[in-house]
Order: sequence, then structure tokens, then C-alpha cells
Amino acid sequence: MDLNRELAAATWTKSTRSASNGGECVEVARLSGGRHAVRDSKNTAGPALLFTAPAWTTFIDGIRNGDFD
Repeated sequence: MDLNRELAAATWTKSTRSASNGGECVEVARLSGGRHAVRDSKNTAGPALLFTAPAWTTFIDGIRNGDFD
């Protein structure tokens, strides 16, 4: 499947905490091959950041470790 079609068909998930932060949130979708996409929840037709499976793991580990505070 081509990437644009995969992104259009993806199931996007928004954090349950998004309602408490004034709507400033991102959405995440799981893609084929363990990849993930992230987009702005207020601009769903806009661009998405794509992460390979290893890059996603590193990113999530960094969040859990407080690397982005």
C-alpha cells in the first residue's frame, strides 16, 4: 500500500489527556512494518511525522525517561 493511502486509512489515536490541555494535542497511528505516524490533531490534513520501528522505540523511551522536559 502506498504511504498516502496507508495514512488516510490509518486509525489515529489521541491522548485521553488532550481535553485538559486546551486541545493542543497530537494523534498517533500505527502503520505497517512497525512504523508510527504522528500528526497535529487540529490539522489532520496536514503533514505527519513518520518514525521507523527502532526510532519510535527510542522516542518513547526518551519520553518515559524525561529526556524532553
